[in-house]
Amino acid sequence: MSDNNTVQSGMQHIQTLPKIYQKNSRLTVLFFVLLLVIGIAFAGVNLFNDVNDSGAQYTSYVPFLLLGLALLIALGFEFVNGFHDTANAVATVIYTHSLPPMAAVIWSGAFNFLGVLLSSGVVAFGIISLLPVELILQAGTGNGFAMVYALLFSAIIWNLGTWWLGLPASSSHTLIGSIIGVGVANALIHGRTGTSGVDWDQAIKVGYSLLLSPVIGFVFAALLLLILKAVVKNRQLYTAPQSDAPPPLWIRSLLILTCTGVSFAHGSNDGQKGMGLIMLILVGTMPIAYALNRTLPTEQIPRVAALTTVVNNDLHQHAFPAGQTAPRDILSGYVRTRMLTPNVVPALAQLTGTIGDEIRQYGSVDKIPAQSVSNTRNDMYLVSETIKHLKEEKQLTLSVDTWHNLDALKAELDNATRFIPFWVKVVVAIALGLGTMVGWRRIVVTVGEKIGKTHLTYAQGASAELVAMATIGAADAFGLPVSTTHVLSSGIAGTMAANKSGLQMSTLRNLLMAWVLTLPASILLAAVLYWIFNHF
Repeated sequence: MSDNNTVQSGMQHIQTLPKIYQKNSRLTVLFFVLLLVIGIAFAGVNLFNDVNDSGAQYTSYVPFLLLGLALLIALGFEFVNGFHDTANAVATVIYTHSLPPMAAVIWSGAFNFLGVLLSSGVVAFGIISLLPVELILQAGTGNGFAMVYALLFSAIIWNLGTWWLGLPASSSHTLIGSIIGVGVANALIHGRTGTSGVDWDQAIKVGYSLLLSPVIGFVFAALLLLILKAVVKNRQLYTAPQSDAPPPLWIRSLLILTCTGVSFAHGSNDGQKGMGLIMLILVGTMPIAYALNRTLPTEQIPRVAALTTVVNNDLHQHAFPAGQTAPRDILSGYVRTRMLTPNVVPALAQLTGTIGDEIRQYGSVDKIPAQSVSNTRNDMYLVSETIKHLKEEKQLTLSVDTWHNLDALKAELDNATRFIPFWVKVVVAIALGLGTMVGWRRIVVTVGEKIGKTHLTYAQGASAELVAMATIGAADAFGLPVSTTHVLSSGIAGTMAANKSGLQMSTLRNLLMAWVLTLPASILLAAVLYWIFNHF
C-alpha cells in the first residue's frame, strides 16, 4: 500500500512539472528568424551611415572584415549570455505554471530588450576600465584585436561548456576573469610582473560585488520568505502547484511582475558587458566614426575648451618640477602603476592644454581630421583616467576650486569618449533577447528542479525574484556588474533553507564548483588565447 502511495505521489509531482520540452511552433521559429534578420540589417545600415557621415575614405576591405567578424563574435557572446543567464528569470514563472514556457521566454526576452535599451552604460565602461590602459589606447592595433578576440572566445567557450553541463555559471564572472587573464598575459609578454597588468582597485570593487551578491540573494530571500509567512496568512501562497492549472490571479500577477523585473534588471546590467566590448571593437576598426562622440552638441565644445584652459592654469600655478617632455608616457605610466611622481601633475596640465588647443582649432568633433581622431581620443581618455586616480591620492593637495574644475572637465571628456550609439544598444538587445528564446531549458531545469528537494512554492519564487531584481538594480545604479545566475539561484536556495524544504547538495556542490572554477579557468583560457592571437 505504501509503495502505491509513493508511486501516486511521484506521479502527482511529475504532473506538476512544466512541459518544457515541447517543440517550438513554426510561428516562434519565424519570429526568431525575423528578429535575427532585422538585427543584422539594422546594424549594417547604421554602420554604413556612420562611416559615410564621418567622411572616412577606406582603400581596403580588411577593416570592414575585421569589424564584421568581431561584431558577430561579440553579439554571439550576448546571445550565449541570453540563454545562459536569462533562463534564471523565467524558471520561477514556468515551474509555478504562471506562464507557459514559450510565453515566459518571449516575455522575458522582451523586457531584457527594454532593459538594454534604457541602460546607462556605466557598467560597460566600469568593466572596460579593468583592461590595461595601453591596450585600451591601442584598440586598433594587432594587440588590440588580440585582446578583443581573446576576451570574446574565452567567455563564449566557458559559457557554452557550463551551459552544456546545465550549470548556472556566471557570464559576469567569465568576462571579468577573461579581462584579468588578458591583462596578466599582456604584462608578462612585455616583461612586467603579471600583477601590473590589471586595475586592481577596480577589480576589487567588481570582486566584492560578485562575491557578496550571492550571499545577499541567499540571506535576503530567506528573510523575505519568513516575513511573508509572518505577515501574509493566505496558505495558497506557500503551497506548490498541484496541477498544470495556473495559480490564482493575484499570485500569478505577482510572479509575472517579479519575472518582468528580473528580466529588465538583467538586460540593464548584463547587456552592458557586450556594449563595452563592441565599443572597443568600433573604436579599434573605425576610429574616425567612433573614437569620439560625433553627436556632441556644438554649443558644448566651447565649454570643454574653456575648462581645459582653466584646469591648465590651475595646475600650472603649483610649483612642481619640470619634466613634461612626454606627457602621454608619464600619464600612461601613472595610470598603469599608480606611482605618483612630481611629473604627473605638470604632464596632466600639458596634455589638458593640448586637448584645448585642438578643440579650439577645429571648433567641432566632426571637424577633427581623421589622422588626429585616435590621438585626441586617447589624450582625453588618459586625462580622464588620471583625474580619477588623482582623487584617491591623499598626499596630493589641490584647492577645492581646482578639484571642482577637474571633476567638470572629466565629466565633459567622458561624454566625448564614453558613449554608446543607440544602434549598438538595439543589436545587443536583440542578441540577448534571441538568446533567451533558444537555450533556456537546461538552466531552467537546474533552477526549478535540482536546487531544493521539494517543488518550488509561489512564495519562494516571488521572494527569490524580488531580491534578485532589487540586488541587480542596485548594482546597476552603482555601475557594478553582478551575476543574475548566482543571485537568483542562491535566492532560491535561501528560500528552500528558510522553508526547511531541504537542499540537493550535489547541485549546490556543482554550483559552488562552477563559481570557484569560473574565474581561474577563464583567466587561464583568456591568457593562452591572447598569447596565441598576439602571434598573428
